[in-house]
Amino acid sequence: MIEWLISIDKDLLLLLNRCHTGFGDWLMFWLSNKYTWIPLYVVLIMLLIQTYKWKGLWIILFAIAAITVSDQSCTHLFKNVFERLRPCHDPEIMDMVLLVNGKCGGKYGFISSHASNTFALAVFLTGWFRNRFRYFAWFIFPWAALVSYSRIYLGVHFPGDVIAGALFGSLTGWFFLWLSGKIVNRNNVYRV
Repeated sequence: MIEWLISIDKDLLLLLNRCHTGFGDWLMFWLSNKYTWIPLYVVLIMLLIQTYKWKGLWIILFAIAAITVSDQSCTHLFKNVFERLRPCHDPEIMDMVLLVNGKCGGKYGFISSHASNTFALAVFLTGWFRNRFRYFAWFIFPWAALVSYSRIYLGVHFPGDVIAGALFGSLTGWFFLWLSGKIVNRNNVYRV
């Protein structure tokens, strides 16, 4: 069963990774760059402070904690434990994987930190903003999905790495949303 899933994961990667264009290469490399999103993070921080005043600082600290736990868990609980090679390091398919700008990343790829971190942030912030900004989720989840997909396009993660990362990140974001709701004690936070 596991071998069958790995085979499907590799086939799906090769299918999605073959859809390259000049503009797509530039766009996906740009979407995948963590520094690209600094202006977005600044806007989100400003929205949190404007919406929640001094309590917004606590929410920001919980958001940072969610991303930190998500990121470090990806490396120490998954990548270093499962040791699944990235597509661009997998000897079975590495010659078929199209890389953009020759960037491959570290040796192991399960689970995707990009997917985990963006989905952790998306779930966490959607909980805090759901009553204030009605369509926030319509923006933040497509953003997280695009950043996550860029990792497949760039040939540095298998689809399974990205899906598992998105699920783990969503759970991490939900946990920190719940925890921050208990500690910050806002009535309009998603309650479990």
